Amino acid sequence: MPQLGETVTEGTIASWHKKVGDRVEADEILLEIETDKVSMEIPSPGTGVLAQILVDVGETVPVGTVLAVVEVAGEPKGTAATSSAPAAESSSAPTGAATGGNGAAAPGAAAASAARGPSSSGAAGAVRRQPGQRLSPAVRRLAAEHALELARIEGTGRNGRITRRDVIRYLQGAKAAVAEPRAAEARPETPGERKIVPFTRIRKLTAEHMVRSKATSAHVLQAVEVDFANVDLVRNQVRDAWRGRRGYSLTYLPFIASAVCEALGEFPNLNASVEGDSLVIHPHVNLAIAVDLGPEGLVAPVIRSAETLSVTELAEAIHEIANRARQGRLKPDDLAGGTYTISNNGSFGTLITAPIINQPQVAILSTDGVRKKPVVVEAPEGDSIAIRPVGILAQSFDHRAVDGAYSGAFLSRVKKILEQRRFGIQP
Repeated sequence: MPQLGETVTEGTIASWHKKVGDRVEADEILLEIETDKVSMEIPSPGTGVLAQILVDVGETVPVGTVLAVVEVAGEPKGTAATSSAPAAESSSAPTGAATGGNGAAAPGAAAASAARGPSSSGAAGAVRRQPGQRLSPAVRRLAAEHALELARIEGTGRNGRITRRDVIRYLQGAKAAVAEPRAAEARPETPGERKIVPFTRIRKLTAEHMVRSKATSAHVLQAVEVDFANVDLVRNQVRDAWRGRRGYSLTYLPFIASAVCEALGEFPNLNASVEGDSLVIHPHVNLAIAVDLGPEGLVAPVIRSAETLSVTELAEAIHEIANRARQGRLKPDDLAGGTYTISNNGSFGTLITAPIINQPQVAILSTDGVRKKPVVVEAPEGDSIAIRPVGILAQSFDHRAVDGAYSGAFLSRVKKILEQRRFGIQP
């Protein structure tokens, strides 16, 4: 298992692109690995024959675990099966009434164990397994959490090995068996009446992160209306040249990002994170940009030291990192170290969004739809009504870190920058 990032300690095998006996070329994609951040394709380290697959699909193992053996022509053949298993996984024969004098399982012991339900005796969280079985950390953890007797679970992995998916399938079957009597009493469902769509890994991680954030931070929402006429003036001047040269449109987002970075320099307590009873203020704005991946979920890759970039450079950085996110080419470290997040829903024409803070940050800004509307324009010669492009910027902030006056002053500064600053754009 390769080291996929500074903050990544383990990975899950998502799929193998080759099977045992297949020839593989150096740098040819051999397998896919999922971490708690991204999915990545892993190439073969050399040219040869895939001799062994030691970790099955669905299993989660720590960094450094041997996943497979590729035999290279001219090198001695060997096996990593014994070295790949942690010492803690070495199996021992059952003890007590379930064994005979020579340590072998007593006749009928396995059958008796299989006939029993999940263990209710012995030490809490104990994992019982058959002799000779090598279990992954993920399997051991699930078995301990649910006090399972693994003899009851049919392994579908290599050589009958029990995988994480086998344990989950067993648990789902147990739940269904408990629910079946109740379902029989309920109204029968018409076929096609409902559809169950399992969460993707990214969706599950997003759900866990959002629930944890709401439970951690004291969320408060504030919003301001922004007149984007000043920004539109610049966008309209370079629109055609920009698209012709770069192949994509110049949106409001890089202007907003630039204004946010400038304002955070004046309001640093929002470019921070909470640690215990302290506020940690970060020296650079590592700007996370939420990217929609469709039904799969969303991610928030990070543009580092965004305060040093011009509007043109921010536009390029946002476009590039969003493309890599949608193509599945992000690295784990692309998602680490963010200090402030912008969520962009504007393309959908939303009015106002109350975003959830991206922990451990203390604030997040939502950019919603910009639409033309009549506004009062104040001028020395008197007030007038004009049609202007207006949008709402909504910030959720952690009330543990700052108060409403501080957040409101920050939003006011962002608004002023967008409405009055002379933006320089290189098409």
